[in-house]
Parts: sequence; structure tokens; C-alpha cells
Amino acid sequence: MKFAPAIRAAALCTAVALVPATTAAIAQVEGRASPEFAKLFATYQRIKASYVEPVEDEVLIRGAIDGMLASLDPHSAYLDGTALERLTTMIDGNYQGLGISVQMEDGAVKVISPFRGSPADAAGIKAGDYITHINGDLIYGMELNDAVAQMRGPAGTDIEVTIFRPGREDSFEVQVTRGVIELEPVTWELVDGNIGHISVNEFSADVGADVRRGLRELQEQATGRLGGLVLDLRRNPGGSLDEAVALSDLFLTDGQIVSQRGRSRRETIYYDAETVYRGDVAEGLPIIVLIDEGSASASEIVAGALQDHRRALVMGERSFGKGSVQTLLPLSRDSALKLTTARYYTPAGRSVQEGGIEPDIRVPQLSDPDAERRQRMALRESDLRGHLVGEIGVEDENLERDRLDDPRFQLTAAELEEQGIDDFQLDYAVRTLRRTSGVNMAVRGENGSRR
Repeated sequence: MKFAPAIRAAALCTAVALVPATTAAIAQVEGRASPEFAKLFATYQRIKASYVEPVEDEVLIRGAIDGMLASLDPHSAYLDGTALERLTTMIDGNYQGLGISVQMEDGAVKVISPFRGSPADAAGIKAGDYITHINGDLIYGMELNDAVAQMRGPAGTDIEVTIFRPGREDSFEVQVTRGVIELEPVTWELVDGNIGHISVNEFSADVGADVRRGLRELQEQATGRLGGLVLDLRRNPGGSLDEAVALSDLFLTDGQIVSQRGRSRRETIYYDAETVYRGDVAEGLPIIVLIDEGSASASEIVAGALQDHRRALVMGERSFGKGSVQTLLPLSRDSALKLTTARYYTPAGRSVQEGGIEPDIRVPQLSDPDAERRQRMALRESDLRGHLVGEIGVEDENLERDRLDDPRFQLTAAELEEQGIDDFQLDYAVRTLRRTSGVNMAVRGENGSRR
């Protein structure tokens, strides 16, 4: 998400100011507007005159705005009051609640991803779960903002959520203790074999700088040189476009990082390497990027850029597939539109809308006993009602998982637990880097393809 220039926001505010709050004002606009607007005005008049109970203008106008935005795509929305405040706190990375990213789907609250290390994550809530009840009360059909408001609350207080998990016959209750969600955008650790593991949990302010700092500390901790780096973007729902560009620029020295293309020329922007950081801060270091179905938006920008430039090998599962840019357009002091204004494209011109980023090596999360069932029912952009259709047609069979038995991935979660492996995807990436230390794993072949 990016913030619109002030002049564009002001222009939009002027246009929205024409939307009337009284019948007289509507009549003035209606006389100059299209026949379609006349239908809206006629509907307004009939409701005001004939509905069983009196209806305030504020209710009708808000309903009209919500209806217009709902007809566009799942990511455009009207934000005011607490909803706008929640977005601000998410950008700041500090609020009290469960720590999950959710999406409304056909009247149900569906979990896109729990933030790593959050109370929801610790309680075992998974991407793709449906939350059907809060403290025993059914929330199906409730407005998403109202459901989220019920999940928020003072740190230390308990909440019971009822979960329906695709692949299981019965729903089940999960007790979660709310916490202060001070999201750590970037965490890092040095694992055996002098391999660095940097997790980027969400793209808030200064993520690029935090990753650079983490890499320096890992280099200082290592015995000798680092043998490789795992850049972990799993369960990262995205965030700032600028920070995605900054993170990519850490490892790229030339070429394009991403482009966004909208209806107007001013919405078409190209982001190039060497504009945020100079040089490759990890020059010569082999990199693996981990993604899964919870990796969306800014995460896909980074994975796509490093993949197209052959700077990193991408492992894991196909990503979410959100290839659109939302701009926050202020309407008043306490309201704004979050409006889809452009699509973004990888350096090779690929749109990830619907299709997502396909890993170079698909690695299932075998350490999760529910992984296979959740993958069959995984929520992605293409599953959302009203999603933008990718400009380049994607055949259904190309979106299906490779279901052939792979001899590398036959161990069960129980067998992995016996071996002390609680994160198979990370373990596989680390072992790959140990075997290939000092080797460029993402090179360009003679025909230009990855190998």
C-alpha cells in the first residue's frame, strides 16, 4: 500500500464532496449526472419515502459507498473511525489482539495468515481456517470490521474462537489469550553450518534497513564467512510497496525490481535497482527465498524480483497471488478510501495476479500434520469473490499442485518430530544451502531459463 500525493487526494476529496447528504443536494447533482445516477437517486427517494422505518441519510450514503466498492474487488474499501485507526495501528505495528490477518469470504471470516509468534500462531490457528464463533456467539454474516473489533481487546484477556478447518469433520474451540501485538517485522538467527535465517513477518516501516542490520549481525556471529542465507517470507501478508522495493534492492545491482501499471500515466511507475541501496549487500552469498500460500503482495514482489534476476532460489508453496496495489486516498480527517489503483509486474513482465509466484522447487510443509488437507483447501487470491482477473490467462491445470509422489518428501510429521525437525521447509532450505555453499544456485542457462 502507498499513500497518494496530496494533490491527487485533494482532487478526490473535491469529487466526493459532491456526494450529497440531503435530498436537495442530490437533486442538484442528479440533474447533471448520468441516467445510471438517476436510478441511485430514485432508489434513495423510494427508501426515504416508503421504508417501514425512517432511515438516516448517513446510513443510506454509507451503504451506497460500501456497495460501490464491494462491486470492484476484495481489497477496495471505505475506512472511517475505528477501521481507519486499525489500519494505522497495523502500519505502526502495535495493537492489542490475536495477531491474524483475515478476509471476509461469503459472509465467513477466513484466516489469511496468523502473524509469526502472535497469540493466534501460538494457539495453533492456521492459514485457511474459518472463524465461525467468538465466545460462543455466531459471527457468520457479520461485518468484517465488527468481527475484528470483537477479536481485539486488552492484552491478557482470554477469548474463545470456534474454528472450522477444511479437511476435518468437526469444528473445534481454541482458547487464545490476547497480547500486545508488537510485530517484529524482521527477526534473524544463525543456524548450524553458518547459515543465516532472516524472517520478514510483514512490510512495515524500515524493513529494508532491518534486514541489512540483521545480515550484518549474522556475518559478525558466523565463524568465518556465512555459508548462505534463507530469506523467509512465509505467512507474510504484505504491506508497504516501498519497503518491498527497498528489500529487493539490498540484493540487486541493476535492472528493474517491479513495475506498477494503472489506468493513467501517473499510476504507471517503474522501480529500479540501485535507487535505495548501492550494491549487493550479500554479494556472492547463495540465497533461498521461502514462500507459501500466506505470502502475498509485497512478499510476492520480493520473491518475483529475486527469482527473475536469478539472485535467489525460491522454495516452498505457490504464493497467494495478490498482484494489485492499493492507494489510501483521504476523504476527510477521519475517513479514506483504500482503492485498487494499479497492478504490479515482476521484472520479466509477469503479473502474479491470480497465479502467484511459483517456487523453483516445491517443498511441502511435512512437519504440519494438517498441511496436506489445508493445501487442498488453501485460500488464495483466485478464490476471493470479485477478484481482479489476471491479464494473462492462466490455465487451471497450471494452478494445480504437482501431486506426483516425490521420494524426498515422504516422511510424516511424527517421524520428523522424532528427528527433532519442527519446520521441514526451513530445514530443507538450510540443508540445501549447506550442500551448495559457495555455489550460485540460481544461474542463467544458455537459453535464458533457470536451472
